[in-house]
Amino acid sequence: MIESLLAQLKAGAFDSLSRAESVTDIEGLRVRILGKKGELTEILKGLASVAPNDRPRLGQLANQLKDEISSVLNQKLVLFQAQESQNKLRSEGVDIHLPPIRRLIGRRHPIQLVLQDVVAIFSRMGFSVKEGPDVETEYYNFEALNIPADHPAREMHDTFYLENSLLLRTHTSPVQIRTMETQSPPIKIIVPGNVYRCDLDVTHSPMFHQVEGLYVDSTVTFSQLKGTLVYFLKEFFGQSRKVRFRPSYFPFTEPSTEVDVECGRCNGEGCQSCKQTGWLEILGAGMVNRKVVLSAGYDPDQVTGFAFGIGIERLAMLRYNISDIRLLYENDLRFLGQF
Repeated sequence: MIESLLAQLKAGAFDSLSRAESVTDIEGLRVRILGKKGELTEILKGLASVAPNDRPRLGQLANQLKDEISSVLNQKLVLFQAQESQNKLRSEGVDIHLPPIRRLIGRRHPIQLVLQDVVAIFSRMGFSVKEGPDVETEYYNFEALNIPADHPAREMHDTFYLENSLLLRTHTSPVQIRTMETQSPPIKIIVPGNVYRCDLDVTHSPMFHQVEGLYVDSTVTFSQLKGTLVYFLKEFFGQSRKVRFRPSYFPFTEPSTEVDVECGRCNGEGCQSCKQTGWLEILGAGMVNRKVVLSAGYDPDQVTGFAFGIGIERLAMLRYNISDIRLLYENDLRFLGQF
């Protein structure tokens, strides 16, 4: 009886396998025939009622049938899996003739563009780049630069004070003293970096970028300062832009000057941007004060120098006609994409 059932199962199994068309069909047949509740398992349960002498032979026949069916199932499974893989590849293939997906590519920030140009121009004039810490002491930020204790710049409303007489530097000028303390003349450096002041409106930010310049040697003159700044401004804004110098006052330079460039919007005719003057203030400069030279450990009778400070945001706003400094920090891709 069991032998007959095994023969019927074999015939039916191979007939079903010949008609299988997918991986799903194969897995279904595996469960139906060889599973824990499958047809072969049900037949084997009848071995308990068979004479003990016949059980080994019938059990061997059942195992042989199981191996045969498993072998064909596996062969069919590999075949159908390969076919499905090929079909999937064909359906998911990339059409190289389709237009590519346009992705938004980032651009350099206008502040970075300006900073790179400034460094490049001064590098051509022999200036090297120096850096210093953002967190400074009151000595390097104020005292060594001849800024007295009662100077308005040292008030809480202008400066971010920290603990233990530390503060966020309000300019990159402290690097002047740090460099002169460790080097002998000649010194010819520019100092780009972040600076911090308690100020926020359309033309000021509590954190902005500045480039400090310093040239110290035995025979540095004011005419060299003027020539350096005129060369820089014409290289940056164009050879046709006019430049003028006005007397001014800074504690760390004497004599001091403020430098203006011709308004680029009205070409010096007068407009709202330049308040009808035809000029735009661009930077402050002057000869290094004797007291600053002494603070650095130099002899002011033997060493002279000039210094200047340039706001990078100011340059960027003038070059690109940006009316609100806050636009530079909002990371609006519609705005940044213009550069």
